[in-house]
Amino acid sequence: MKLRKVTAASAVVLALAVTATACGSDDKKDSGSSSSGGGKITVGIKFDQPGIGQKTPQGYAGFDVDVATYVAGKLGYKPDQIEWKETKSADRENALSRGDVDFIAASYSITPERQQKVDFAGPYLLAHQDVLIRADDTTIKSPSDLNSKKLCSVTGSTSAQNVHDKLAPKAQLQNLPTYSACLTGLQNKAIDALTTDDSILAGYASQAAFKDKFKLGGFKMTNENYGIGVKKGSDLKAKINTALEAMVSDGSWQKAVDKNFGPAKYKNEPAPKIGNIVS
Repeated sequence: MKLRKVTAASAVVLALAVTATACGSDDKKDSGSSSSGGGKITVGIKFDQPGIGQKTPQGYAGFDVDVATYVAGKLGYKPDQIEWKETKSADRENALSRGDVDFIAASYSITPERQQKVDFAGPYLLAHQDVLIRADDTTIKSPSDLNSKKLCSVTGSTSAQNVHDKLAPKAQLQNLPTYSACLTGLQNKAIDALTTDDSILAGYASQAAFKDKFKLGGFKMTNENYGIGVKKGSDLKAKINTALEAMVSDGSWQKAVDKNFGPAKYKNEPAPKIGNIVS
């Protein structure tokens, strides 16, 4: 009888352990390796950058969203299996290390400092720091013309300071809380130019409310290689690179560029060679 009691108790413990393991498996975050019909993949994007990554009443839109959707599809996930998560610039590395997201496509420039913390697939876009000016402005034809002009960027950004320090030391820096505030000032002639990545500027200028009101300077003051961030050591890097190569080769990449930046007459660089970073 004693032996039977021990055996029965052990069976109960074993059953509970199996149940707990099964529950843990259901709760475990998807690794992003493939989908079997019911899985999810979590992707970090920007929610407030028109043309790049934006949350709208109709859903999510922008070049990064289109790239991420294509990549997720190649990984085996349908659009309704993607969970979009806002990842602000200051929290991107932490979001990956915590496992909050499987990968990040959020105007994420590849830099040596960031490469120490995360791995990057790509690059999938070569952007440049540029300026946005009013469409009828003929006084700003080169970076040096920004001297004595009111140059706007968002608080905490180094874009305007870079122009001031290296190209136009007499530029009058204006730091505002948001790019939208800079655009309003630009439209009202309270400022003369807005500076950040040309892809971001093109996204804002492509909005219907600003149609034909602004233009890009085309100055290409820096190289910004946008990459897809993954957790350090993740095998997703190679899989995403393969997906990006397919996106370029089948024409989907150029279609996404035209769709999101075309209205701003954005003269984009050709699709970069995956794995090759232009310094």
